Amino acid sequence: MPDRAKILLVDDREENLIALEAILSSLDLVPVRARSGEEALKALLNTEFALILLDVRMPGMDGFETAAHIKRRERTRNIPIIFLTVVDSAPDYAFRGYAAGAVDYLTKPFDPWVLRAKVSVFTELYNMNKRLAEQASMLRDRLSGELPPGAGDHASVLPELSRRLTAVEDELARVRELARKSQDPALAVPLTDLTDRLSHLRAGFDALS
Repeated sequence: MPDRAKILLVDDREENLIALEAILSSLDLVPVRARSGEEALKALLNTEFALILLDVRMPGMDGFETAAHIKRRERTRNIPIIFLTVVDSAPDYAFRGYAAGAVDYLTKPFDPWVLRAKVSVFTELYNMNKRLAEQASMLRDRLSGELPPGAGDHASVLPELSRRLTAVEDELARVRELARKSQDPALAVPLTDLTDRLSHLRAGFDALS
């Protein structure tokens, strides 16, 4: 069974972390807490995350500074960040959030259904990217004539790879429809990137077949 995606929750207030965990409890993911920007950066050193929910207002290293550090690191720069802040924040906070590399920006109190839907879609995109990476590795092994132990012979690998590609294509079509209905511009770039990667992998597979 594949590991569940992990979501990093960054907020200096315990009650906010508890509320976020409660909102996301119905989703198939693992929430990981961080009570400061420094703690978040330490968590990112050894753990892979599908998404970061990052509070803007924190003592010491605030959300903008934390995001800047995340985006400077090669290992973490592509992790999506959703900024969370109170509704009476300075009017330029949203602009600063996007400039710092956030994919989205939500004000508190936010609609739990909206947050859950956004997290769900980004988690699904993360899972699909992982599956695509695994299938691309299988295809490279097939092309090089080197298959991992237990993978079976070449003839058995191709149908299995085709089945997996079709499953991801079907799943991507469903997520694309969800994104269209939500009219969320934050999903445009990751969806386009995933679609391109899937198209290239399918073309490589078709050429091999």
